[in-house]
Amino acid sequence: MASGVDVDGVLRGKIMSKSKFLSAVKSDGFGFCSVIFGWDIHDAPYHKELLVSNKANGYRDLIAKIDLSTYRRLPWERNIPFFLCSFVDPETSSPLDVDPRSLLQGVIGQAEELGYKAMAGAEFEYFQFRETPDSIKEKGFAGLNSLTPGMHGYSMLRPTLNSDYFHDLYDEAEKFGVEIEGHHTETGPGVFESALGYTEAYRMADNACLFKLLAKSVGMKYGIIPTFMAKPWGDLPGCSGHIHVSLQDKSGRNIFSLSDADQKAGGRGNAAHKDLKFLSKEAEWFLAGLLEGLADVIPMLCPTINSYKRLLGGEAFWAPDTASYGYESRVASIRIIGPPGSSASAARFEVRVPGADMNPYFAFAAIFGLGLRGIKRRIELPYGPVGSPGVTRGTLPHLPTSLSAATATFKRKDSIAREVFGDLFVDHFAGTREHELALHEKAVTSWEGEREAR
Repeated sequence: MASGVDVDGVLRGKIMSKSKFLSAVKSDGFGFCSVIFGWDIHDAPYHKELLVSNKANGYRDLIAKIDLSTYRRLPWERNIPFFLCSFVDPETSSPLDVDPRSLLQGVIGQAEELGYKAMAGAEFEYFQFRETPDSIKEKGFAGLNSLTPGMHGYSMLRPTLNSDYFHDLYDEAEKFGVEIEGHHTETGPGVFESALGYTEAYRMADNACLFKLLAKSVGMKYGIIPTFMAKPWGDLPGCSGHIHVSLQDKSGRNIFSLSDADQKAGGRGNAAHKDLKFLSKEAEWFLAGLLEGLADVIPMLCPTINSYKRLLGGEAFWAPDTASYGYESRVASIRIIGPPGSSASAARFEVRVPGADMNPYFAFAAIFGLGLRGIKRRIELPYGPVGSPGVTRGTLPHLPTSLSAATATFKRKDSIAREVFGDLFVDHFAGTREHELALHEKAVTSWEGEREAR
């Protein structure tokens, strides 16, 4: 099986014969219909045709290049071989600007030019329902049966209710080459959290995308449907997709950490704030780059209408809606992790804005793209961490809290997103988000019926 990824983070692929696969490898790719970049998550063509795939170009083929390094087997699909693909423009032979894997690969290439290796981890929270695709449709996606009742984060008892499923998720992920670092119940009825093993960013994005496929596929065996919606219920915590990032040099040393001598001396004397004294200057620049551009790339972190219902919860649900940071702070958008609370080799930033509905390739590209820009420009921090003098919710820059506002900020003429990712990607992705907005504006919801019933 060979599969690429569309702008919504959905895997789109096909099963191929052995001879066809070998031919595609030998000829450096095979034809794949470009319509996967011309329609939405439900296969409806975008209301406004975009440049990559449209009637004018006949929904032409792209070239799908098989990435042999992604080889693994699908244990729940008769153990058949599986490979990921990246897409290439057939006329220029260049990576497709809007292809998620290609976009992230370009950002990682920038890191490599600076002598860095991008490292990352991802955590997913996800509600689960004892339902089938047919039962969910019949219920109109309402009144669903949660996998377990009540709020039981880190429970040692609740997994026993679904022991085979709980352990199958972990074991099948290991077989699939998606290492899980931690796996437990989270707060909410039927919620699990799975933290994926820290690794190189490109593989991490692959693993994050494939974990969703795995969870849904394993769930089918048990009559269980996981959802990676950011906010399934209005009155409960949402589902985060927290991302951990750092940089290494060619020897494997963490660029964000200090030398042993500096640590023993009590940290970096010229740190902008005490929260950063055990991090390097490069880490400080990376953080400043993130803070400066965060608002401009929010659709790459929070891509759906529903994403912003989670952010509207703000600090009440540990879903920050400001461009903030702080040492070991879970109320900040960017949590600093490092000494003295953890080892220097583990120094990193946890970006807490994305929900579980993120497209991991775009989210990682946004974070590393902004951070590397901060290092290149040696951007200084504009303000202190949460809780420092003069830093309040009122003084901090606020992030867009609707897809409409986020898309407008993302696509504006002087957006940092345009500087980092180019006009073609920004215009295409913004167009796909405007399609979502147009569909939402026409929708009549159950809330409206309940609100206006007389």
